[in-house]
Amino acid sequence: MDIYLYLICFGVPMLLAMFAQGLVKSRYAAASKVPARYRTRSGGEGLISGAEAARIILDSAGLRDVPIRRINAGALTDYYDPRNRQICLSGDIYNGTSLADVGIAAHEAGHAIQHAQNYVFLNLTQAAFPIARFGSHFSFYFLLAGLGLNILQLAWAGVALFGFAAVYQIINLPVEYNASSRAKKHLAALGLVDSSEMVYVRNVLGAAALTYVAAMLSAFFQFVYFFLRLLSAQSRG
Repeated sequence: MDIYLYLICFGVPMLLAMFAQGLVKSRYAAASKVPARYRTRSGGEGLISGAEAARIILDSAGLRDVPIRRINAGALTDYYDPRNRQICLSGDIYNGTSLADVGIAAHEAGHAIQHAQNYVFLNLTQAAFPIARFGSHFSFYFLLAGLGLNILQLAWAGVALFGFAAVYQIINLPVEYNASSRAKKHLAALGLVDSSEMVYVRNVLGAAALTYVAAMLSAFFQFVYFFLRLLSAQSRG
């Protein structure tokens, strides 16, 4: 029974994570080949970068004071920093002029708009982040120390920390999906992406969202696994 429980709780999320990562890479590669074009006031066409698209979205939402920084990081490491209230884009997204770049930059702009509008789930993730980060780093050590020293209270504290990490991932899901929804809405409303191009943006953001589903399932099933194992150990001893 233990091996089946292990395979379900760790194998299934791992397979989903691998599938999601592969899907992100393939859809990003496809959308990267399609240029993000927009019509200028003179009636001509031009290319728009990820940073420019994010800037237009932020300005349209009245967030002209939110800066967009170019960071020296790897691919798909873009994020919104709520503490410093700024968008951080990797070089590929910041300067890139494909629909993939515009879609990802718009997603981060969606987070900035959430922050400005006090989106409840974003506020919850910010509040839960410190203990969730602590839990993700130290929960396993608490569990091992508790079992090794036969201090069940310490082991249960480790399981509780696993639980906090899982709760954080659950709360974070609506944040990511809502940011993508806002991104698509603003891209369409501002005329930056038309209906035929939106398919590529939707595919990229949908695949990225699946990685957060995989992270949530991984955290949740880890909690379930260690909760059941500790419950079993406690009943035996």
